[in-house]
Amino acid sequence: MSESKDVALILAAGDGIGAAIVERFAVGGYHTIIVRREAEKSLPQIEALEAQGCRLTALSADVRDEDSVSALFEEVERKIGAIEVCVYNGGANTQALLEDTTGKLFSKVWELCCFGGFLAVRESAKVMKPRQRGTIIISGATSSIRGKEGLTAFSSGKFGLRSIAQSAAKELAPDKIHVAHVMINGAIFSEDIGRLYRERSDVDINELDRDRFIDAQALAEAYWYLSQQPPTCWTHELDIRTYRERW
Repeated sequence: MSESKDVALILAAGDGIGAAIVERFAVGGYHTIIVRREAEKSLPQIEALEAQGCRLTALSADVRDEDSVSALFEEVERKIGAIEVCVYNGGANTQALLEDTTGKLFSKVWELCCFGGFLAVRESAKVMKPRQRGTIIISGATSSIRGKEGLTAFSSGKFGLRSIAQSAAKELAPDKIHVAHVMINGAIFSEDIGRLYRERSDVDINELDRDRFIDAQALAEAYWYLSQQPPTCWTHELDIRTYRERW
């Protein structure tokens, strides 16, 4: 493990992409904060990484709630340390035909895909600007740039999130705050994706070719790469897929 650094805050850190990102930053030396609605779900990963000498903390927060997110940033800065990296990984890959998409469903998906990302970027800017440094990384998807049947709510949220990333990148660059957007074009081999495959297609992903899926650890390495770029060589957007993905 490398020399100890400051804080990496991973929001909506689920069992797939989120867990891999948490591991990469923890092993990289950051005090890594895992944020989920139910913090106790992260305890097994924390125990495994602490055994390797990593420093981690699990906190509960609702990334869709303004007061909850503001309180989270205040607590981390006051009790743990300076947030150097913030990753927003929220998303709700909900499928529903247009006429079956209720206003309530649309709003819930938008809150997680878009509004939560706005809150994370805004609160990051508040604490990073006085220090004139920091990195904000946002998880996007193919739906960030292209709509698809059955994904009206999800696509609109991810489109909006991408525009937030672009606007913030331009606004915060003079303060040496790096804002990056990662378009993830394909499924991640994970427990969450396995559940979706079973629910939607009655398919066991363990019986499928693993090359169809993006490797979570390799993806986390891309997030690490973005976080380590100097201000004179920033990448704003990465477009990631497997060699099997059609585009």
